[in-house]
Amino acid sequence: MRCRTVWISDLHLGTPGCQAAALLDFLRQVECETLYLVGDIIDGWQLRRNWYWPQSHNDVVQKILRKARKGTRVVFVPGNHDEFARRYVEHNFGGVDVVHEAVHITADGRHLWVTHGDHFDGVIQCAKWLAYVGDWAYERTLQVNSWFNRARARVGLPYWSLSKYLKSRVKRAVSYIGDFETAVAREARHRGLHGVVCGHIHHAEIRDVDGILYCNDGDWVESLTALIEHPDGRLEIADWSAKRTVQLPARSAATADTPGPVAPVHAPPVHAPTAIARRA
Repeated sequence: MRCRTVWISDLHLGTPGCQAAALLDFLRQVECETLYLVGDIIDGWQLRRNWYWPQSHNDVVQKILRKARKGTRVVFVPGNHDEFARRYVEHNFGGVDVVHEAVHITADGRHLWVTHGDHFDGVIQCAKWLAYVGDWAYERTLQVNSWFNRARARVGLPYWSLSKYLKSRVKRAVSYIGDFETAVAREARHRGLHGVVCGHIHHAEIRDVDGILYCNDGDWVESLTALIEHPDGRLEIADWSAKRTVQLPARSAATADTPGPVAPVHAPPVHAPTAIARRA
């Protein structure tokens, strides 16, 4: 699959929850001019508590670096879990540009602010200890979800995300997501931009927020999603969740010279509202 731009975030490399196999499959099958890494690529919080770095996570890093060597422009915007990288802003490592934020111009002329989004999370800014507690609780939820889905797989049932279910059902979580989206969109408007691309809340979305195009590329722990820009500037959520049980070939995906067979995006396209899509 060829596209102009890809945004991915919240990989959380360094944690058991990272779906590295599916991510490697996605990176093999997608070719783009620019790849944005929109924060929480490496989970420094978890690695400080307990070191976890399997070969598949190393392969993800090597695959990204290989794309940079082969001509893809790779831009890394650090998030709160990899905030250690913010001290290296304006540096380039292995062809990867580390920046605090970016403005992307789509093929159809829209200016999109690219930021992880944690600066608009009141918990992160005002009570970081609570964010650590929440991170621990989230990790426990993922563990329970993993056990639950092993049982579902034995009886032939598809994957089901407990965390996504709770986010959609708990009133406070729904309110938090809405408040976050509004705050980020408001800042994009203040900057005079057409829209924003962010991550952080693990909730893939493309929608209009008071006339501003809000895009969240999701994550590679639960939803397995990315935001892609087609050559004409059209934006779409690529959902790789149907391929989460993909079997990788024996050779390292990071050293493969040729991508595997091209697979279609498994979820129906999610487009911006017509008024936004035609604005620029």
